[in-house]
Formats: sequence, C-alpha cells, structure tokens
Amino acid sequence: MSEPSIDPDNFFKTACYFESALILVAIALGWIANINPFEYIIFNEQAVINGILGTFPLCLIFIALNQLQLDSLQKIRQVLHQTLGPSLSKHHWTDLFVLAAIAGISEEILFRGVIQPWMEDSWGLMAGLLASSVLFGLVHAVTALYFMMATMVSIYLGLYLDYDNTRNLLTPIIIHGLYDFFAFVVILHSYRLEQQKGK
Repeated sequence: MSEPSIDPDNFFKTACYFESALILVAIALGWIANINPFEYIIFNEQAVINGILGTFPLCLIFIALNQLQLDSLQKIRQVLHQTLGPSLSKHHWTDLFVLAAIAGISEEILFRGVIQPWMEDSWGLMAGLLASSVLFGLVHAVTALYFMMATMVSIYLGLYLDYDNTRNLLTPIIIHGLYDFFAFVVILHSYRLEQQKGK
C-alpha cells in the first residue's frame, strides 16, 4: 500500500483551518455579489428535523454504494482509505464530528449561501442550482465518478435549501455535516478492518 498523501499528524488542524477559511471566501464573494452569506440561516425546530431526516437517504445510498464491488467504486474507496484512513484513525470520534460540522457549515455557507443564489440571480433557479452543483462537484473531483456523485449530492442539498418552499440554509448545513460525519465513521471502520486483515 502506498504512503498516505496527507500527513496524518497535521490532517485535523489543516482540514479545520482550510474548511474554516471557506467562510472568509464566502464573505468576500458575498461582498462582491452583494449577497449576505448568513441571511438564510434561520434557527427553528422544523429546519433541524428536516436536516436530520434529510440525512438518512444519503447515508443509505452511501452504505449501498459501499457494498457494491464495481471497479470505479473500489477505486474511490481505495483513494479514500489511502488519503483519509491513516489520518482519521489518529483521532477520536468527537474530532471527526467537529471536522464534519465545520465542513458542513463552511461549504454550505459558500456554495448554498453565496454561489447558488448568485448564479440563480444571473441565470434562474434551475440553472443556478445545476451550475453551482457542477462547481461543487468539480472541487470534490477525486475521480470522474466521484465528481458525478458529489454533483448529485450538491443538487440534493440545493433542493433542501428551499424545502417546504422556505429558504433556510440551516437544513443543508445539518444534512452536510451529519452525512460527512457518517462517511468519516464508515471510512474509519473500513480502514481499521483492512489494517487488521493486513496483519
């Protein structure tokens, strides 16, 4: 097995700093586009419930894809194991939850809080949703298939931005954060099983 491309010892701090910096990017882009990135973060019980319930379909799809033995999916699992496995294994689950929360907050503020409404203002609701989702997929493009999967997840999150015909950024933030945490835990579990088999 090749050496991990991410330094496991610096992974957590680097990832937290990088993800947090996306909020600054969102603020800068929001200033340029005259969009308040935080305008639609509305704290209410329904948004929390929608966020929790909206996480389940993504988690079920993740589990199903994790069971398939397609070469393209195995390549993605191998990349994730090699890059994230050694790093995640050095941290407590609470660290993974914090990182997932930071990623969910920062990426949603950037993509759903600024980029999607910016593109919607320019091109319309559907084109804005699709264009911002393709951009989201591109920045997550580990492989071609992963790009497609990330784009579809982004469309899902973008639709949840206006769930119940009420724009609330809190819902996709919760879905994104919980889904990332779930994915981290599954990747970590799978990586540890792989390491045990290798002994």
